[in-house]
Amino acid sequence: MMTDEQLMLDFQRGSKAAFTELFERYREAVFGYFRRRLADAARAEELAQETFMAVLRAVTRYEPRATFRTYLYGIASIQLMAERRKGAQRTAIFDLSTPDPPDPRDPQAVTEIRRALEKLGPEDREVLMLREYEQLSYAEIAALQRAPVNTVRSRLFRARQALKELLIARPESRTPVRKGFEHE
Repeated sequence: MMTDEQLMLDFQRGSKAAFTELFERYREAVFGYFRRRLADAARAEELAQETFMAVLRAVTRYEPRATFRTYLYGIASIQLMAERRKGAQRTAIFDLSTPDPPDPRDPQAVTEIRRALEKLGPEDREVLMLREYEQLSYAEIAALQRAPVNTVRSRLFRARQALKELLIARPESRTPVRKGFEHE
């Protein structure tokens, strides 16, 4: 099986089959990246297609300095930032009330996690989603965010801690329960 980077280099040399293979490998992942961040599934699909179109347009400039996956998510990130700039009023960004798709085993847990994620700051939410949903490595996240790996590690730790606190919050108040203060 060829690596993504080998396929991209083959595509540079004119192999349409190489691009088709890359598209098949990453189509769902790129769509999921946008779907988890946009309320509109149709717009998420459009942005996923635009991401692959950007790969097509930039094929001659591709250099395998990082993994293809980092390269692809970098393009997707740029697409998302452009969407946020031009459509903040038109599209509800990161509307977690429309899950993609909910886990049928425990829909209540999925809803609670989504609500807690929505309460995180944008930087914490993004680093957590890149790691947990997109399964990017620390190095890949660092490359995307143009930050040192240790910064990514600390942001991820902070995001996980904040999410944990939100998830153990009392349902009636949605404020974290601190040890020793449960019966105030």
